[in-house]
Amino acid sequence: MGRYAAQRIALAAPVLFGVLLIGFLLMQVVPTDPATVRAGPQATAEVVAAIRAELGLDAPIWTQFARYLGRLAQGDLGVSIINNMPVTQELAATIGPTLELMAASLFWSIPLGIALGTLAAYGRGSWFDRVIMAVSVAGVSLPVFFLGLLLIWLVGFQYQLLPFTGRGGPLWSSEGLLAIILPAVTLGGVFIGPVARMTRSAVVDSLGADHVRTARAKGLSELRVVVRHALRNALIPVVTLIGLQIGFLLGGAVVTETIFSWPGVGRLAVGAILSADFPMAQGTIIVLSAGFILINLGVDLLYAVLDPRVRLS
Repeated sequence: MGRYAAQRIALAAPVLFGVLLIGFLLMQVVPTDPATVRAGPQATAEVVAAIRAELGLDAPIWTQFARYLGRLAQGDLGVSIINNMPVTQELAATIGPTLELMAASLFWSIPLGIALGTLAAYGRGSWFDRVIMAVSVAGVSLPVFFLGLLLIWLVGFQYQLLPFTGRGGPLWSSEGLLAIILPAVTLGGVFIGPVARMTRSAVVDSLGADHVRTARAKGLSELRVVVRHALRNALIPVVTLIGLQIGFLLGGAVVTETIFSWPGVGRLAVGAILSADFPMAQGTIIVLSAGFILINLGVDLLYAVLDPRVRLS
């Protein structure tokens, strides 16, 4: 298991380097000049040139990238151009709310998606199966922003049942729980459909397997046969999908945080890009990319737990 984990970590390192390179190059093609942003619209050309030299923007691009990697190795993500605050300090204040939002959305969407998919597989061909699959297709097709705006108008504005702007407080407080419901429902709502569809397909295949027929022949209850023997063996493709969807959930978090004014990394990234705050934008790209890589690394390690053949391959 340790050797398998080391191999997966070694494969993740070049991916992270590629993300750093692409993210750095993308920031270079943005037409806005960071030196002009810091100097202000009334600054003279001499002041802008001095700021460019101070920021190291007058050096060749590969020299800038090498310096950037050197600062990253020391844990230095730079200073925000807009508010002159360390990027690490800003990120530290926004990572917590983003993790809260993702945890809250996954807390209810994954169990519900697996349960609906399992029930649909057990009753395949029935009206219940058709309803679940229709809802799943609708969930896959529904954009995050549309669901969020619909909930804001219906639940937050029309009936005023729940708050829909900002973070009310820590997740363990009553204000925090109320404030996170609509963003968590929005972000997790588009997650249920893919999980339910994959779970149904995998469980249907498992229900026809020999070991499931043997379990039924032994006189085991249907609940134990479905959960212990069919669902457990169907979890590997489901875990694969969940890992990929959690990664894409980071992209959905950017939209959700912007709609609900949630003070997370996604909203910070949008603000940094719109204001041409390059150090902050690069910092958010690193955090979101590292989160995607870590999630997929965790999924790879979970494979080895669910199926020992994976770590022996």
